[in-house]
Amino acid sequence: MKTLNRGLCLLAVSVCLANPVFAENTGKATAKNEAAMAKALEMAMTPGEGQKKLAPMVGNFDVKIRTWVTPASTPVESTASMVSTWVLDGRYVQSMLVGQVGGTPFSGIGYIGYDNTAKMYQTAWMDNGSTGMVWYTGNFDTTGKSATMKATVPNPLTAKPSPLELRLSIAPNGDHVTELWGQGQGTKLTRLMELTYTKIKP
Repeated sequence: MKTLNRGLCLLAVSVCLANPVFAENTGKATAKNEAAMAKALEMAMTPGEGQKKLAPMVGNFDVKIRTWVTPASTPVESTASMVSTWVLDGRYVQSMLVGQVGGTPFSGIGYIGYDNTAKMYQTAWMDNGSTGMVWYTGNFDTTGKSATMKATVPNPLTAKPSPLELRLSIAPNGDHVTELWGQGQGTKLTRLMELTYTKIKP
């Protein structure tokens, strides 16, 4: 796999050097800057410490779901199960969730990864409760145990851009909690959904 990655790096360098605009801006390439480009590209595509922080999230989980219709309402409690695995050679965690919310079947697919170049975490989520995919970006705090991921989506009630926050906390054993916060019918962020994941021991 490392050989393949190096090959891809060299291919990317060759494409850049073959670009007339690139050549005009940088002049004649030298072996030194070719090597620097290859190193930068390899660092961008190689899993590292950022990806390691996601390792506790891999496994099988029992999930308790709480959903708030309004901030003052009693949450609707439901259950689900989730399987999270590494994909694309340890670059991303793929999560497959199946359960019920309010007696209605609920399923979703999520991906989370760390962008080595942008130095931030990125999460994509889609489920059968919407036809839109949500793209979150954010980072962990200094403890490495909590993260806040932010997104903007069209509000289904107004069709105007509306902020969402995904607040994540992870325990060393892999148990974790995600909270979805959004505006709902007002302008203040309120908790819309909470999912508590308990890792199933092998």
